[in-house]
Amino acid sequence: MPSVTETVTAEQASTQQVEALDRSTAQPSQVPFSSWGRYPAYDATLVPLQWQSDYPAVLGKHGGMPAGALPVGMGRSYGDSCLLKDGNLLVTTGMNRLIAFDAETGLLTAEAGLTLAQLLDFAVPRGWFLPVTPGTKYVTLGGAVANDIHGKNHHIAGTFGSHVTQFELLRSDGSRLHCSRTDNTDWFAATIGGLGLTGVIPWIQLRLKPIVSRRIDYEGIQFHGVDEFLQLTEQYKDVEYTVSWVDCTGTGKNFARGIFMLGDHSKIPDQLTPSPEPKLVFPMDAPSFALNSATVSAFNTVFFHKQLKPRVRTLQDYEPFFYPLDKVLHWNRMYGKSGLLQFQYALPWESAREGTIAMLNEVAKSGLASFLAVLKAFGDKPSPGMLSFPQPGITLALDFPIKPDKSFPLFDRLASMTLDYGGKLYPAKDARMTAEQFQQAYPQWERFARYKDPLLTSGFWERVTAA
Repeated sequence: MPSVTETVTAEQASTQQVEALDRSTAQPSQVPFSSWGRYPAYDATLVPLQWQSDYPAVLGKHGGMPAGALPVGMGRSYGDSCLLKDGNLLVTTGMNRLIAFDAETGLLTAEAGLTLAQLLDFAVPRGWFLPVTPGTKYVTLGGAVANDIHGKNHHIAGTFGSHVTQFELLRSDGSRLHCSRTDNTDWFAATIGGLGLTGVIPWIQLRLKPIVSRRIDYEGIQFHGVDEFLQLTEQYKDVEYTVSWVDCTGTGKNFARGIFMLGDHSKIPDQLTPSPEPKLVFPMDAPSFALNSATVSAFNTVFFHKQLKPRVRTLQDYEPFFYPLDKVLHWNRMYGKSGLLQFQYALPWESAREGTIAMLNEVAKSGLASFLAVLKAFGDKPSPGMLSFPQPGITLALDFPIKPDKSFPLFDRLASMTLDYGGKLYPAKDARMTAEQFQQAYPQWERFARYKDPLLTSGFWERVTAA
């Protein structure tokens, strides 16, 4: 077991805790546990699940878990939606088996602890790909459903939950519910985007999409300002994958400059092979002074001008297109021991332009800097989940190193501005949202609460539903 001074994530727990705990003889002990943002870190008891029968078994063994419980996968959420202070985290990564696959239709059934990386290793050589993928493949199927993740093709494909056909939901009272668009439809809607609070998902069925190549027909276009970004968004609305990096440190003529990146799966048949394992590792926590406005501004200038031409076209492998950061393990260490905060909003179209400009100005004048600034349009395909985040309009995601005297006040201002512009924040990325902000942006939360499992809770849920 890790020492009491070592903070682990679910990714580490899947290898350390599962090996260390003999469920028949040992009692789990509390360890400091954090999400990918490494803030906050809470003591929790890690309870590994290896088999679908383990969930009711651990409930009986540990006296009903009076401190509450929460299923957790790879811990790649940024805030506290996958944390539970002094509670029991049910680590699902051991439940990662493929159950069935139809090579004609692309229907895949697997246990919820299977990661997207593991799924791709199986599916890509067989000519299939994820219908929706986030910016990391190191998340579980259960986590993808719980957060109803989105990707570069939201304007075409909607959210991950749009491609889930059915799943099983196991409640703490022992009941099992088969959920689909025709069976237990209310539970289906509550669980997709339900932050893991409606029950444990033993298995999920998902419809994949066919591909003939690993490669992406890629194009990168430099733009200057939010208006040019919006013009490109409209111009390329029929391209499957679009996303933009934006320089949030720029001012004057460089304000909101960026690179609009678009791509489609190549139609030229090519060799389909699994991806190699990443070999690069960020070796240590970077010093707190490493990421500052000067260094990030310099990086952004280099990144913007890495394209020697305003427009480039090329074929590239899907790994750097979808998962550029996954090639460096533990890249979150670059933000230092204090961790990072991610801020992500969704603004409706009627206020998207004005609100995005206002908040980029607020960031630029704050003296803080984010070099992982991602700007994208959401489409109008309704999300199937009751608490799903995407809505038609614009989403902006920003990463900042934690500097409480500066970053916390900035986040408070940005959150307030988001609500003023009729938007909402992303629970999977949040560590600061207040109860008032959550309840205003997600008025359906009270309806959702009727479906919450009485045993399950999280740091996020307790914070945003507090009286």
